[in-house]
Amino acid sequence: MNDRTLIFVYGTLMRGGCRAHVLRPQTFLGEARTVAAYRLYDCGSYPGLVEAQDGLRIHGELWSVDARCIHRLDRIEAVDEGLYERTTVQLDHPSTDQVVQAYLYAQSVNGLRDCGERWINAV
Repeated sequence: MNDRTLIFVYGTLMRGGCRAHVLRPQTFLGEARTVAAYRLYDCGSYPGLVEAQDGLRIHGELWSVDARCIHRLDRIEAVDEGLYERTTVQLDHPSTDQVVQAYLYAQSVNGLRDCGERWINAV
């Protein structure tokens, strides 16, 4: 049984981000971009990814993580409180036919600044 999950990260969990230490023991697979179906918003000290018809190709990283890490990430991203939702996303990567998950922002983005393709540009 494979207990690994592919996860796309786009903000504080990326290498160099303030929460990068959470992923250090996991497997970095490389930089990645989503298909043009998402928008990225500046929520202050962290970004929020949402689905959008006028979406962009959002830049981030692809990681393979174990089940324990997923549970930790769910807590960090406040999934139970409704801040984020872990769901399947599509990457613009021809060799990735596998299911990839990401944390989508589950709150309103009204009034938040659009970050373009990269959150780091907004910092």
